[in-house]
Amino acid sequence: MRGVAPVRPGPTRTEPAIPPASLTRRQRHRLVLLGMLCAAGWLASVLVGHYVDCGPELHRIGLAVHILALVLSFGTILVVDWLGLLWLLGKVEMHASGKLEAAAKPLIWGGLALLLISGALIDPDLTSLVTVVKLASVLILMLNGLSIAPAMHRLLALPPRTRFTELTRRLRLRLMFALTVSQICWWTAVLIGLLNSTLRRWAGA
Repeated sequence: MRGVAPVRPGPTRTEPAIPPASLTRRQRHRLVLLGMLCAAGWLASVLVGHYVDCGPELHRIGLAVHILALVLSFGTILVVDWLGLLWLLGKVEMHASGKLEAAAKPLIWGGLALLLISGALIDPDLTSLVTVVKLASVLILMLNGLSIAPAMHRLLALPPRTRFTELTRRLRLRLMFALTVSQICWWTAVLIGLLNSTLRRWAGA
């Protein structure tokens, strides 16, 4: 028939969504610098907590702040990861999770900073293997949070209705790996912290 343009088939929903370019060199350098600052802050917290005796009063204050910081940062992470899981299941749009993650960053990183500061006041026992595992988990948490930034940058540049199954295989694996590391490290740190606190209470410390 004349006057009818041929219909061209569009891309199917199963085709991988190709993310745009990753971070700029300046942004990557900034992430490296932030990673170094996180590692330095973590090391300073561990050394001060191990070698400086802050006394029982500061220990009690530090423990209270430590618990509050844990609730703040871990609670926020649970909400962000839950919304990410809902997107993975197709219940919400991708950008809803990204917007919440961006809004929650000050709470998460503020809570982690308070964890490092208060951790220096509660006399961590570096001769205990479980305590060392907890401290290592906190460091991995911070570095994992920074390392996922390039993937999140590429992800949020895609159309809002992009589904998890439409992403490239590499990006899907990167997101799942970061989520798994986050949850393992958070739960490890929380459970060991509760265990140490309970043991100290029983010992009368």
